[in-house]
Amino acid sequence: MPSEISNSENRGPEILAPAGDMRAALAAFAAGADAVYLGLKHFSARMEAENFSSSDLRSLLDVAHTQGRRVYVALNTLIKPGELPKVYSLIRRSCQFAAPDALIAQDPALPALAREAGFTGELHLSTLSNITHQAALIAGKALGANRIILPRELSLEELRLLNAACPKNLDLEFFVHGALCFCVSGRCWWSSYMGGKSGLRGRCVQPCRRVYAQKGRTGRFFSSLDLSLDVLTRELLPLTRIKAWKIEGRKKGPHYVYHVTKAYCLLRDAGDNPESRREAMRLIGMALGRSASHSSFLDRGAKQPPNPGDQESQTSSGLLCGKIRIRRAGGYEIVPRLPLQRGDYLRVGREDEIWHCALSLNAPAPEGQTLILPLPKNKHPKAGVPVLLIDRRTPEVEEGIAEWEGKLGKAAPGKNASPAPHAFPKIRPYSGKAKKSDVYLRSSLPHGREGKENLGTGAVQGLWLSPKALRTVSRTLYSRIHWWLPPVIWPDEERQWQHLVHALVRDGARHIVCNTPWQIAFFPKTENLALCAGPFCNLANASALEAMRKLGFSAAIVSPEPGQDDLLALPAQSPLPLGIVISGFWPVGIARHKAELIQSRLPFMSPRGEEFFLRRYGENAWIYPSWPLDLSARKNALEEAGYLHFIHMEEHAPQNISTRPRPGDFNWDIGLL
Repeated sequence: MPSEISNSENRGPEILAPAGDMRAALAAFAAGADAVYLGLKHFSARMEAENFSSSDLRSLLDVAHTQGRRVYVALNTLIKPGELPKVYSLIRRSCQFAAPDALIAQDPALPALAREAGFTGELHLSTLSNITHQAALIAGKALGANRIILPRELSLEELRLLNAACPKNLDLEFFVHGALCFCVSGRCWWSSYMGGKSGLRGRCVQPCRRVYAQKGRTGRFFSSLDLSLDVLTRELLPLTRIKAWKIEGRKKGPHYVYHVTKAYCLLRDAGDNPESRREAMRLIGMALGRSASHSSFLDRGAKQPPNPGDQESQTSSGLLCGKIRIRRAGGYEIVPRLPLQRGDYLRVGREDEIWHCALSLNAPAPEGQTLILPLPKNKHPKAGVPVLLIDRRTPEVEEGIAEWEGKLGKAAPGKNASPAPHAFPKIRPYSGKAKKSDVYLRSSLPHGREGKENLGTGAVQGLWLSPKALRTVSRTLYSRIHWWLPPVIWPDEERQWQHLVHALVRDGARHIVCNTPWQIAFFPKTENLALCAGPFCNLANASALEAMRKLGFSAAIVSPEPGQDDLLALPAQSPLPLGIVISGFWPVGIARHKAELIQSRLPFMSPRGEEFFLRRYGENAWIYPSWPLDLSARKNALEEAGYLHFIHMEEHAPQNISTRPRPGDFNWDIGLL
């Protein structure tokens, strides 16, 4: 059957739509999407979406391929040590039964694991992989990527830099619409640090969208509006290495997916036509998303992109259709600001409020006439609480879904080649001898001591690399210090960091900690260096560590995020000598956006009285909890398990921060969900 979109290569980038369930996927295709991305029941970074079974995926692939469309599967979570065989088995079953066109990966273990399992499709590195600058593209390709999904914080000027630097046979993908997080993707541990529900595992509870207080002011200081590039996407068309415009929203319904997808198809294909642009904006306005911003897309040359939030607007997803009124006779009602239809899905309040709930209408409600809400008995909202329309069934969308459901039933089953049988790949554990050490990581050396202070037997000085550090530290000490690169480097910063790294190595530095795997691209010659993959690389399994070894690292510091059993199991499986962060202030998140209403170095409080503080380093804001990470009591167990290096992050809290008597064991006892 001829493809309906066989000329998509000539039309420009593919429109890539989210699919949280089968109806959303079919709505996307009905609206003109070239491809959809979805998650399976396990190992997806949107575990609260309905997601797909293997049989659903097979059916969707069959109909998509007969119509010239593509399906990508997101296996984009951090993988724990005991999960590697499960991931391997899942990919092998997929190859045999329902092979997608691409796998989307966050964990560096997955590219090699997928190839070992027989997967022959494309490999896309998720935005959670944190590939943020030009040289990182080279390292991402070296890991096996066919496509890099870029972070949302980039400006148009920075996208131009990345487009120009993109290696041959590597594609780029960029988000054009959908939810924004305050923190950089792959650089947020807020939900995990507060109770084990990790954003890197698809279980974020969105603490950034809650109410915080500082110096008598309260607000949702970190809650962002949606991203909507809308008519500005025309600026992306000359960037030919950006092969996909991505729409966020795997937890959204078919109504949202259909309208946003159709809008961006129009903007790509006929965006130079004023009438088409107006129609696209109308469609986006009907999509029931949050209020939107262009974020930092046009932010030329600013050191910190503006905060895409607005404390005066409604930050929950959906269209405001009324506010709660308390009836004299008991119960709750609204006066709808727009006509409501039978089957409309409404949300009452925000997700962090005790009265939050969702309900479906069983009858239409005219605009301006009182509607009594059938709320659950245990939900008692206050007067004035917003009620939002978050999904609805319109004839156009339902007809489009029905048409594709008909195609779904008629599509002939495709055939997958059965991959040659492979056993789960074995990794040879590290058997060398390395000295144990405690590494004291600082932003500068104590004044006048030049690193000569007594740190104890086997202790090592660590320093965050910076221009100031290179100016103030004697070059005779370079070879003795462990130099740490930052967890995020932006395109406009890359030249500066390349210069610093070159000067560092030229003048004798040998021990360097990279805090993304991709920073190894700064070191074309590694034979005289001891390069370590740092804790911000989010490494938590032996296959990821093997990937680091093959990239050229000689040691690694694991993520402190997993629980006790996973952390203690890892050294016996690792092909590299391991370290772990054992004490100090670990950030709950790193952001590029401005927190315009939060003062740096002053405490701010959560609704539960938890205290935090914020510091700025270069273009980024680091958010810290007032209680430091402290696994000191577990050091003996960690040593017995095989850890060799223990990192003490000596970030000192501001004087006006009260360190609360709360355990700093991260997820040691509760485990990582």
